[in-house]
Amino acid sequence: MDKNKTTIQLVWGIALIFAGIGVFYRIPTAMLRIETIGQFSSAKFFIRFCFYFMGVLLIGGGIKKVYNNYRKSEGEGPVS
Repeated sequence: MDKNKTTIQLVWGIALIFAGIGVFYRIPTAMLRIETIGQFSSAKFFIRFCFYFMGVLLIGGGIKKVYNNYRKSEGEGPVS
């Protein structure tokens, strides 16, 4: 069961990294569509910042999960 949990955590970490990369990939087209909406045009810089911040958090969380999973598999003791 522990091996299965480790595999799931590794796959989840990789999925988070790809989701973050996908956010960065989609920001330009999403911002073009958001800028056409009059109510959001004044907050476009804040919206752009939030998208980039979300992408960084997803990639950072995925890297942390993969790194912690790697350390755990190498037998360096419990990882908090």
